[in-house]
Amino acid sequence: EKKFYLSQTDKKIAGVCGGLSEYFNLDSLVVRIFVFCAVFIWGLSIWFYILLWIFAPKCPDFDGYIS
Repeated sequence: EKKFYLSQTDKKIAGVCGGLSEYFNLDSLVVRIFVFCAVFIWGLSIWFYILLWIFAPKCPDFDGYIS
């Protein structure tokens, strides 16, 4: 079963785009460009990003160290 988690290793602000890129198996740069375009060019609400940041769980198997 595939679940969405905030990324703990591939994050710039909160890990939302990194988590989406892991979930959809895409490059994180592609997801970040899409989110930027969706929010600033197409006028979609940034509230969706903020809600994911607040309510999405962090990855449970992350121990805090990047190998």
